[in-house]
Amino acid sequence: MADRDTHDSDGRPSVQTDGGTATQAAQAHQNTNYLDEEVNLLSPSTAFMRDHLKIVWTSFIVWALIVFGPVTLTAIAPGAMTTTMPVIGFPLHYFLVAFGAPTGALILAAVYARQRDKLDEKYGIDHSTGGPEEGESGEAGEATATDGGVER
Repeated sequence: MADRDTHDSDGRPSVQTDGGTATQAAQAHQNTNYLDEEVNLLSPSTAFMRDHLKIVWTSFIVWALIVFGPVTLTAIAPGAMTTTMPVIGFPLHYFLVAFGAPTGALILAAVYARQRDKLDEKYGIDHSTGGPEEGESGEAGEATATDGGVER
């Protein structure tokens, strides 16, 4: 059954699509040639790079606290950090370095992956395709090298 209700007097649909991208950020990301953009960690040139670097720098700070926090606290307050834990019997600093740091790294990796997925969704990045589609950057069937160039 065909839908003949266009909600407009001249027969055209009243709603225009945005070409399949959901946001302005996604459209801007698709129109950016990242191979020609300057990469600067302190002053990124695109909105996607700025948002990604926020995630990277935040993750780096959290990682530094997880890894160097127990060691620094042991140097600052050795009495509190070298006390033996009643349940396990290990000193607190040993437990935090041996168990807390690897566990924190795993949790940090999961949080980073989730934040990066949200960022990819915001900018309309789809990783499900195996390569460039016909009509996109180059001819169909053209192999892409890992550095972004084309294999010859």
